Amino acid sequence: MASSVFLRPSLALAKRPLFPFQLARRSSTNFAYVPGGPIYKGTVNEPTTFPPANRSHGSHHWTFERLLAAGLVPLTGAAFVTSGSSAPLLDGLLGLSLIVHSHIGFDSVLVDYVHKRKFPKLGPLFTWTLRLTSVAVGVGVYQFNTNDIGLTELIRHVWTA
Repeated sequence: MASSVFLRPSLALAKRPLFPFQLARRSSTNFAYVPGGPIYKGTVNEPTTFPPANRSHGSHHWTFERLLAAGLVPLTGAAFVTSGSSAPLLDGLLGLSLIVHSHIGFDSVLVDYVHKRKFPKLGPLFTWTLRLTSVAVGVGVYQFNTNDIGLTELIRHVWTA
């Protein structure tokens, strides 16, 4: 028998399990090997579902973010060269652009680090806190633009101070 092992090593290897998961297949349990390990239902180990297709996400969302960020540069520069006649329109555009830009940035941080699947209570709480804060800041910027000096005049005062 020993001579047959040396003459035909493939038979000796075939009787031995090559990988640890092959031991489980030979046991009496019905264990099926899953590449990457077993998946436990109802935990953070469970794979995420794909969201439905939406035009406001993906490449359209990324393009909008880049255009908004690039558009803030000339808008802020225009605050230095405008006269008083176009300042209310520029104040409104600058205020809205800054709020949307900040909201998108903070929302990206929440999606990446405080995902609702990993933090089922804190994730939605932080998301709604961000939404309410963005609305409150929008109201504050509107009040500042209509009842006070406005963003362009504020930038001029800060720059010359």
